[in-house]
Amino acid sequence: MTYSLRITDMPATERPRERLMTYGSQTLATAELLAILLGTGQGPGKLSAVGLGHLILQELSQHQQDPLSVLRQVNIPELTQIHGVGPAKATTILAAIELGKRVYQSRPPEKTLIDDPAVAAAALSHQLMWQSQEHFAVLLLDVKNRLLGTQIVTIGTATETLAHPREIFREVIKQGATRLIVAHNHPSGSLEPSAEDISLTRQLLKAAQVLSIPLLDHLILGNGDFVSLREQTSLWNEIPQGD
Repeated sequence: MTYSLRITDMPATERPRERLMTYGSQTLATAELLAILLGTGQGPGKLSAVGLGHLILQELSQHQQDPLSVLRQVNIPELTQIHGVGPAKATTILAAIELGKRVYQSRPPEKTLIDDPAVAAAALSHQLMWQSQEHFAVLLLDVKNRLLGTQIVTIGTATETLAHPREIFREVIKQGATRLIVAHNHPSGSLEPSAEDISLTRQLLKAAQVLSIPLLDHLILGNGDFVSLREQTSLWNEIPQGD
């Protein structure tokens, strides 16, 4: 399939910028969003900006990977290897990706009331969401469930991380927190809790019960989303926390 039609040759209602202004950015295909960033085409066959956007996605997904997942980690050399993408276009794309990450990962300030799993996930997103290795983190709270800070406890491999209750609660006590939420990421993007995730959560709940430092939740983050094990499991009914 070729995309050699110039944007200026398209009907105004089909041009990416005009469609964005009329219908909103969420209605545009990924290639159209890239076309707006690229501004102009080039490449083989003098592709339009939309055609070059399609070519970029095709090149990045040639190994059957999700092109959006690849875009999150793409670098300048990888982009400039694509015919028609020079340093200017590559840096524009990377700047847009980084800006999107920062907007998404903007975290609530200290003393924010953490009264919902989504707020907790937002506080940890910058440290966990797009990492290529598993990170295990703790969200530190005061007695009124207000945010005191966050801390990475351990960093693992691409497929697993190790966290021991001793390390986690040592950090909680050291920081003077009285409640906590733990979280880790799944680099694969799958949010399905593993048997190890459930086992560790059970251990942490028991330790929290003994120490009288309530564990409020265990979150799994990945691929722009999260799950709450407190909402998905019955562990908190089995091991009450007095919160």
